[in-house]
Amino acid sequence: MASPLSCPACGAEYAPGPDEPWRCSCGAPLELAADPPPNSPQGRTVDPGEGLWTFEEWLPVRRRVSLGEGFTPLVSAGERWGEAVGFKLEYVFPTGSFKDRGATTTLSRAAELGVKRVIEDSSGNAGAAIATYAARAGIDAEIYVPAGVKASKLSAIERAGARPVRVEGGRAAVTEACLEAVERGEGWYASHAWNPAFYAGTSTFAFEIAAQRGWSVPDAVVCPVGHGTLLLGAYRGFRALYNAGITDRLPRLLGVQSEAAAPIAEAIGGDERDQSADATTVADGIRIEAPARHAEIVEAVEVTNGDAIALDDGRIEAALDRLHRGGFYVEPTSAVAPAAVERYRELGVVEPGADVVVPLTGSGLKGE
Repeated sequence: MASPLSCPACGAEYAPGPDEPWRCSCGAPLELAADPPPNSPQGRTVDPGEGLWTFEEWLPVRRRVSLGEGFTPLVSAGERWGEAVGFKLEYVFPTGSFKDRGATTTLSRAAELGVKRVIEDSSGNAGAAIATYAARAGIDAEIYVPAGVKASKLSAIERAGARPVRVEGGRAAVTEACLEAVERGEGWYASHAWNPAFYAGTSTFAFEIAAQRGWSVPDAVVCPVGHGTLLLGAYRGFRALYNAGITDRLPRLLGVQSEAAAPIAEAIGGDERDQSADATTVADGIRIEAPARHAEIVEAVEVTNGDAIALDDGRIEAALDRLHRGGFYVEPTSAVAPAAVERYRELGVVEPGADVVVPLTGSGLKGE
């Protein structure tokens, strides 16, 4: 039976079903009530051939919709970045981005609930992932996207049979239009920002890192932050491992944003930036002015003694060139975290030789 929903803020509980709310009546994000920790020591045995679903017993979602996703390679970044830096190649997922982690769990839950149509709002990667996994599940999908969405991402949505809905205006306008459709009862909100099933999927990022390292964790993990789906998933996964006694500490979580939209960096560092609604950035995948789980992201950073910074396009583009020349064909947003490693070293936050893992989040094909 599907897990019920609960609200950590006010304690309200909601029964599972295709008409379940997308957030609590108090306005807070909901969580899946069942949040089992990994079993120890039995949980130490995993099968990479099963992909991320080898961790199914650790998740509050049962596998119903899968394309074999997960257990992406963890490789040395090489001399260009430092031998102690590892790149986790999240761009080799079925749809070319880490968003497949959340899409497989979100559509698995939707299928279990008997959902007929899902609705999502996205700047591209999440929409392509939700559309593709909805197609796999035989569930209709509508994806609300910015009017200027990149052709490669729009094509991925359309070819999966989903209906893209283009919305003029900024990213906030896209979300507003999508939520109006959800409130009209036009579909189940498969939101990568709000839906707790999505974070169940991104928590496997942490499980995989620990398993690939012989059940140890790095000194730090550097994550790009838009809505924070990967950073929050990492925090939940590493916390579950630590609470189960499988690992002996939490890695520092170091976030990075674009200067065009840096609410988390501002909250952590306190420095104001001159941002405007029409600001642009090459890292369009993380241009989010108001993350749905802002407070949770800040908490995850602070609890792990982490940090958050913002970078300009010059640093991001320079890192992108270095990545491509080093054999890593990624989209511009993927260059944000590697660029941050250098900046964190300059700031003294990351010591020379520190053991750091960096996700490369999206394929270069998605940036065309």
